[in-house]
Amino acid sequence: MALSPALVRLLAVGAGLTVAALYYAQPMLGVLGAQLGVGPQTLGFVPMLTQLGYALGILLTAPLGDRCDRRTLVLVKCGWLVAALAGAALAPSIGWLLLASFAIGLAATAAQDIVPAAATLAPEGRRGQAVGAVMTGLLLGILLSRVVSGFAAEHLGWRSTFGLAAVSVALVALALARGLPHVPPTTTLGYGALLASLGSLWRRHPSVRQAALAQGALAVGFSAIWSTLAMWLHGAPFHMGSAAAGAFGIAGAAGALAAPWFGRLADRHGPHRSALAGACLALAGYAVTGMVGGLPQGVQVAALALAVIVFDLGFQGALVSHQSLVYSTDPSARSRLNALLFVVMFGGMASGSVLAGMLFARWGWNAVVGLAVASALVAVGLRLGRGGSAGTAGTMQRP
Repeated sequence: MALSPALVRLLAVGAGLTVAALYYAQPMLGVLGAQLGVGPQTLGFVPMLTQLGYALGILLTAPLGDRCDRRTLVLVKCGWLVAALAGAALAPSIGWLLLASFAIGLAATAAQDIVPAAATLAPEGRRGQAVGAVMTGLLLGILLSRVVSGFAAEHLGWRSTFGLAAVSVALVALALARGLPHVPPTTTLGYGALLASLGSLWRRHPSVRQAALAQGALAVGFSAIWSTLAMWLHGAPFHMGSAAAGAFGIAGAAGALAAPWFGRLADRHGPHRSALAGACLALAGYAVTGMVGGLPQGVQVAALALAVIVFDLGFQGALVSHQSLVYSTDPSARSRLNALLFVVMFGGMASGSVLAGMLFARWGWNAVVGLAVASALVAVGLRLGRGGSAGTAGTMQRP
């Protein structure tokens, strides 16, 4: 079945609403801390466990996309995600919320079955553009989830946020059940052999290793900034509520809209150049967030919004570029290569969340910014280290 514009929109919405579940908690951390009686260090485990669950879920279930019908995987995971979000809404204590957060991360990997499906259904010359379009939906889901959750937490309560999220995933699952075609498997390997092949694929394709490590480094800073931004804005000198903190997601969404442009750039000039450009933009955006505190109060919020636009654009542009590289490396192993990329990326996000919580509790916002800048420098170095050869697709080998 061809990848029609209507199907692209459906996949984009499905990817956005499923992955959004990972980020609803972040703007609500200030509210959660006050209501559950826990401090910043403990609160840092909420996004950490969600992202760790996502990384583990990708590692254990995303490779099945090469062996099974992706449509079935998506629908099963959506049902699981609805249950996990409902569990978070009903959590009686921080312990139960942490458990539900981990389950949400495991189930939200439905997004990582949707994106490879788009890459498989797209024609060769438009794969980067198609992936970029679906990734726009995914990235908008990430960023706008913060706006929605911040507003809902302030006006309806944090439990309502998780409840509404469960309803939204249930609705998109019904639409996907009607509109998503069956995607034939590309290998007959058993589950154990699929997992074992991840190691050989990692060793065989140096361009995939570099892409994963560079994106993982960027993810450390991306997660560090977003997981502590609400707590920073909650205190002096801003004293903003969760709705105002979540509204910064609108600024980040402006960057997400450029994701298809990075996909087209990767199609035309190779993913190395576009990934390097993205890493440099992320570095610049992270650096600006550290300068906001020294600016006059009247321009602090505007400068912070600009920084969010820049680093979100950079992070997301690098991600689309790295995915374009990974999907062109070995068509028979797209789900497994995608799993390698996202396991490393969300491992970086989990690390960034917990490190940022500890740094923020002890040394404040500038320490978090220092971590983000250092992570982006590592990513830029990795992209420069291989030069243009990193942008090649690699050998078209079958595991």
